[in-house]
Amino acid sequence: MSSIRLLLADDQALVRGALAALLALEPDLEVVAEVGSGDAVVAAALESRPDVALLDIEMPGLDGIAATAALRAALPSCRVLVVTTFGRPGYLRRAMEAGASGFVVKDTPAAQLADAVRRIRAGLRVVDPALAAESLASGSSPLTQRESDVLGAAREGGTVADLSRALHLSEGTVRNHLSSAMGKTGARTRAEAVRIALENGWLLGS
Repeated sequence: MSSIRLLLADDQALVRGALAALLALEPDLEVVAEVGSGDAVVAAALESRPDVALLDIEMPGLDGIAATAALRAALPSCRVLVVTTFGRPGYLRRAMEAGASGFVVKDTPAAQLADAVRRIRAGLRVVDPALAAESLASGSSPLTQRESDVLGAAREGGTVADLSRALHLSEGTVRNHLSSAMGKTGARTRAEAVRIALENGWLLGS
């Protein structure tokens, strides 16, 4: 039987190299491409034609969730396994909605990771069980897309006027979205709302 061709995408070279070395020990797995940014995923996949892409979430350029959607559109035959440090339920839900077939954390034992690749190649879904249970318990994000945009911009601080200019919204609209997001997260401050949203995976970020 032919080897399962793999693409690895992770912005940390040491992590990417370690994953490649571990997976290459499996006789039926072959790493055919490695990239360090989300922007490079689709081009590398179109050139190397992998069967499964292992993508991190936090990467420069396109994040792993956006890269998943782009890869599935450009090369539908390639399945995606998200392998990330950030085991957040919101990330799991968004990754699956983007077209990922699996979601595991980076401390998954090598044998389990290799098995996850094989199962995904066979058309199955693979999700970290603890994270799946947590995702079901927490539900989907209560934030609208615009509220998420405003909170995401607020991560870097700045005044309402700064956010207004960055998002091309009126200051009143920004205030309304911030107030709504704070209410939905149960936060007393803008910074606390950002923290809660990040911890639940409703915003991308470390």
